[in-house]
Amino acid sequence: MSLNTFGHLFRVTTWGESHGPAIGCTVDGCPPGIALTEADIQPWLDKRKPGQNKFTTQRKEPDEVRILSGVFEGRTTGTSIQLMIENTDQRSKDYGDIAAAFRPGHADITYHQKYGHRDYRGGGRSSARETAARVAAGGVARAALSALVPGLQVTGYMVQMGARGIDRARVDLGTLADNPFWCPDPVAAEDWATYLDELRLSHNSVGAVIEVIAIGVPAGLGAPLYGKLDSDLASAMMSINAVKGVEIGDGMAAAALTGVDNADEIRMGPDGPEFLSNHAGGILGGISTGQPVVCRFAVKPTSSILTPRRTINQQGEDIDLITKGRHDPCVGIRAVPVGEAMMVCVLLDHLLMDRAQTGGQRGLIG
Repeated sequence: MSLNTFGHLFRVTTWGESHGPAIGCTVDGCPPGIALTEADIQPWLDKRKPGQNKFTTQRKEPDEVRILSGVFEGRTTGTSIQLMIENTDQRSKDYGDIAAAFRPGHADITYHQKYGHRDYRGGGRSSARETAARVAAGGVARAALSALVPGLQVTGYMVQMGARGIDRARVDLGTLADNPFWCPDPVAAEDWATYLDELRLSHNSVGAVIEVIAIGVPAGLGAPLYGKLDSDLASAMMSINAVKGVEIGDGMAAAALTGVDNADEIRMGPDGPEFLSNHAGGILGGISTGQPVVCRFAVKPTSSILTPRRTINQQGEDIDLITKGRHDPCVGIRAVPVGEAMMVCVLLDHLLMDRAQTGGQRGLIG
């Protein structure tokens, strides 16, 4: 099977290809009575859609979402919600040269090895275009979370482009919309603009690191061992196209700490336990602590570049290949809203599972 579904109770099945007539998803498990219209979903798709500036692919897609089922008179019915986004700007001719060749760094060769037949137009199912459907599903999850956990906020931003990171002393989340990179450091954003322009003009690309933070997550979400909140978050983020690494909290950097440094000490505050640090990223033993949940993921450089690369064709012959078409010089830019979408889908899924198991009951402290 080709496993196109993720989630436990809040389940999302995506469908469609990059150059097919449409892409979309079926969302099952959304609670009934949630206020939802296309206007609630569209702003998140607008954040991800291509062609917004010179640093993203120039494919022009309006990415207008249509709700086909599961909503009546502006509220969810509890049945499956079908969302559809039409593809309107396909240029399949750009991919004629790769019909029988394998682009280095792409899934062309593995799809061929597994299935023996593939849609080579823009990568078909392996294209990052599939992530628009995830963002649409995330819009549904946001609407449900807004009703069930008022005040919960999920925000994604880029913290590194190539080897160039932000200065956390300059971080201002209020400036995210002021630059094309969703960068919280205005100084770094200016540097990245110059750097990426040079790479783009030299027919090259670069990777990035995205951080997603959820504030207002209730304590108690997640389950021990095989239903951990962090394991599901890691799986969700790793499933995004081009992602090669995921961290929760300090992540890999925790290996360089001592036990004294790493322990998130606790004191009793007026409203309950208060942690003095958050190296764990808001999750202990697979269960949320009530602190901000922090997740980072690394996106590799876009493999589609105009610089010739060595590869082989379907006949096993050595060739040099230039990947034509319209591609992101840094795919991490448009991965920011995708990471947000995966975070909200996982959080809603775990909220529903917790309500089903515990009814929201919590152990008392103090």
